[in-house]
Amino acid sequence: MSDRTSPHGFSVVICVYTEERWEDILAAVDSVRKQSLPPLEILLVVDHNERLRERLTEEYADERLHEEVRVLANAGPRGLSSGRNTGIAAARGEFVAFLDDDAVAEPDWLHHFAAAYDGPEVMAVGGRTLPAWASGRRPAWFPEEFDWVVGCTYRGLPPGRARVRNVLGGNASFRRTAFDAAGGFATGIGRDGDRRPLGCEETELCIRLAKAMPRAILLIDDRAVIHHKVPAARERFGYFRTRVYAEGLSKALVARSVGAQKGLESERRYTTRVLPAGVLRGVRDALRGRSGGAGRAGAIVTGVTVAAGGYALGTLRNRRGGPTFSWGPIERAEDGAADGRTAHDRTVKGTAAEDGAVEAGSAGAALVDEGAS
Repeated sequence: MSDRTSPHGFSVVICVYTEERWEDILAAVDSVRKQSLPPLEILLVVDHNERLRERLTEEYADERLHEEVRVLANAGPRGLSSGRNTGIAAARGEFVAFLDDDAVAEPDWLHHFAAAYDGPEVMAVGGRTLPAWASGRRPAWFPEEFDWVVGCTYRGLPPGRARVRNVLGGNASFRRTAFDAAGGFATGIGRDGDRRPLGCEETELCIRLAKAMPRAILLIDDRAVIHHKVPAARERFGYFRTRVYAEGLSKALVARSVGAQKGLESERRYTTRVLPAGVLRGVRDALRGRSGGAGRAGAIVTGVTVAAGGYALGTLRNRRGGPTFSWGPIERAEDGAADGRTAHDRTVKGTAAEDGAVEAGSAGAALVDEGAS
């Protein structure tokens, strides 16, 4: 590990919530400890599960490991956003990286993140997330254009190192000062344990960051690779439908916060260029007798339709009051202790924000982040 008296370097935050992922959590931590660029610290934030927190505290109780891995309790309400905010508040590093608890990072993951921060205007860098299918291979019907459904990089993103609107939450890093400028992740919008898989909290944050810092640059670098576990249940078409519907609901919340023009900017390009090409590719494969071609084309059409329905319903709910979510500045925890509270929260509720109402083509565009969790 690097010198922990230095404020420079990466604090890596891994949010955890269930003992069912025990082996996955240990593998995630191990992959970070073996980085070619050692992190300043690893912060394991436990989401309101005291048994898991105690078990992890015991696992890393060794004096040497205790300096490398700090186990914290989520200091906010239940959910991924609050867990991340707790980690940000406690982080000592100049940069804060996030890794999913069911993913492992390749050895040069942090090295490539660090290399991309080659100017002070670079405020966030994301990486490439590859699926590790439980069955050992991609389901024949599952289109690569929808890999965001399982938290992975999808067909349509630019290769190499490129500017993006937002980064992928489970494989991302930010300058610590980005949160000083824009506040933390919005609570009430992201994932909450085993409830409906809503997301888009990183999309909302990144758009808010760009508003707060107009000169900010957000990048992805496809050399910063992690492998994200896809359990058997998420290889099924039923999960696919549920997840794209939830994405539509989530996009309605994002549009209410930041407006439909920004909230759906990338999605319009995706639905008018990437997805039609995917349908044609699937049809062509089917005509040539290749396995899964028709299924992939059908899945893309279904995905667009179901997500549009979720967006339309979510927008209607917003107009009637809908759920609330809030964000605010993150108070840095003293001496790196877990605090995670936010001050002066901005609560978003009631009617849609500015241009957040449904407009022609918006519902069909309510599909995917630059990276979805």
